[in-house]
Amino acid sequence: MSNTPSTASDQAAVPDPRTSEEAPAAAAIPAVDPRLLVREQGFKGYVDEFKRKIRSGEIGSLPVVVGLVVIGIVFQALTGNFITSYNLDQITLYAVGPGIMAVGIVFVLLLGEIDLAVGSVAGLGGSVWGVLATDMPDSLAILLGILSGTLLGAFHGLVFAKIGVPAFVVTLAGFLGWAGLQTWVMGERSTIPTPIGSFVGDLTKYYFSDVAAAYGLAVAVVAAFYLAQLRDARRRKAAELPHRPQSEIILRTAVLAVLVLVAAYGFNQEQGLPLSLVIFLVILLVTDFVLRRTTYGRQVFAVGGGIEAARRAGINVSWIRISVFMISGTMGAIGGLFLASATGGADRSLGGGNQLMMCIAAAVIGGTSLFGGRGKVWSALLGILVIQSIVQGLNQMNLSSNAIQYMITGAVLLIAVIIDSVSRKTQKTAGRA
Repeated sequence: MSNTPSTASDQAAVPDPRTSEEAPAAAAIPAVDPRLLVREQGFKGYVDEFKRKIRSGEIGSLPVVVGLVVIGIVFQALTGNFITSYNLDQITLYAVGPGIMAVGIVFVLLLGEIDLAVGSVAGLGGSVWGVLATDMPDSLAILLGILSGTLLGAFHGLVFAKIGVPAFVVTLAGFLGWAGLQTWVMGERSTIPTPIGSFVGDLTKYYFSDVAAAYGLAVAVVAAFYLAQLRDARRRKAAELPHRPQSEIILRTAVLAVLVLVAAYGFNQEQGLPLSLVIFLVILLVTDFVLRRTTYGRQVFAVGGGIEAARRAGINVSWIRISVFMISGTMGAIGGLFLASATGGADRSLGGGNQLMMCIAAAVIGGTSLFGGRGKVWSALLGILVIQSIVQGLNQMNLSSNAIQYMITGAVLLIAVIIDSVSRKTQKTAGRA
């Protein structure tokens, strides 16, 4: 019998009963985001998640999608022939120009600011192209017309970011000043017809008549959507974040496939796939990538979410503000070229009328917040589809007066802003804003 005291190594070899009992219990309760378990509950899980999003104000593009469905049903019931390939072609024809301008407005709205000069910038950009195209190569005239919009946007951004003049005042002055400059650039000519052979003329008049073009684009869009969703789900799963299962991705892809293939069929029943739609989609894809997949895009959202916090994080707030207005000016000038193409050339009223109202309303109706920090460029597409669908439906009913269109569009815009305001209040109450 040994009375030798136990050593530290002997004590370490003997497990502590309390430790051995508590360790498995602790390991059996991993910290898991409850949202990861929602989809494992089947249909009930989806219903519960939908209710949670509604209660917390995370409604996304749901209102505008529902609005599009309601518009289609109402006008189809009233006219009997609203959902036709002809109307699809007409809506696309007149939606692209304001839609591209609305993409630039989305960038500005993400900062919680406004650009009231985008219509005048569009008119001036189209007029610069029209005047220069008579004396120089068409491609150079187009480039200078677009650059004129970029420079005007940079001017707005500099005065706003460096001098501190509110964006509302700066762009309101631009709205008036650039309209006057447009008249001066046009000189004594009230209109400048599109030169024969100009690419601007083809922007809204060229169609890919081969049926394979529309169907090929539809298949490419569906494939790109599926791969993007799959990549995002795998990335989020690896980070143990809420992600969509394969079954949901397939279902979402199938719904999109039905929509785009029906649209492709409709285009092929008319003149084919419009070049204008292809360009619009390319612009949407590029700008969406910039906003969601680049450091610059994250900085735009950061500045819109809180200027002081963004500044403390090392973000060059002044540059973000200037660059956003440059993007808005560039998109405005590109949109002006599409407007000139649709009307047959540049004129003194190009970009005037209700163009400013339409592109701002499109961005807001599509789901971009007026208060900054929330939105996506696809809002421009959804919003302008709503507006042009209303316009086309009223035209079919012989109610095409500006008074009626303005009242209905204004009501839709007000509803969109009310939904945005209520959504933000709900998110704050739920602690998610």
